[in-house]
Amino acid sequence: MLRTLTNLDRLYETVKKEKGKIDVLFASAGMGELAPLGEITVEQFDNTFNLNVRGTLFTVQKALPLFNDGGSIFMNGSIATIKGFPAFSVYSASKAAVRAFARTWLVDLKERKIRVNVLSPGTIDTAIPDPLGPDAKKNFASLIPRGEIGRPEEIATAALFLASSDSSFVNGIELFVDGGVSQI
Repeated sequence: MLRTLTNLDRLYETVKKEKGKIDVLFASAGMGELAPLGEITVEQFDNTFNLNVRGTLFTVQKALPLFNDGGSIFMNGSIATIKGFPAFSVYSASKAAVRAFARTWLVDLKERKIRVNVLSPGTIDTAIPDPLGPDAKKNFASLIPRGEIGRPEEIATAALFLASSDSSFVNGIELFVDGGVSQI
């Protein structure tokens, strides 16, 4: 983690030199391993929480000195915080922590009028589900009311909304972009 913190320092020093300030930050850390309760290792827990929680915290915190008042911070969440997926409890808990960050940071940053939100995607057509087997995407699609998984462009559009002034009165939310699967 020390290396990651050093890399963040270098990143923000470069941003300061080249651009000066930040208006929008999308902290999009995420990884998780399947492990049912009783088989979770300390290493799995530490890896997941170090990236998803600790990484998100310090990515945002180290950006604050460069952040313009009135800016937008949003973080990558997951529908796993409200759905009970088997063998995914550590990942789900790490993303619940990210959700808790948004609720408290919006109050911490209210004087600076910096908005803090969470963007929680469902299954998206990327390579991430591929290790689960050839039928994984088809199985996930069967859970979604429209019958198909999301496209990366649909997440990008939601991210652009949270980054823009069109969402100026949106603060502290968790925006589920999942085709409705979290609502049923």
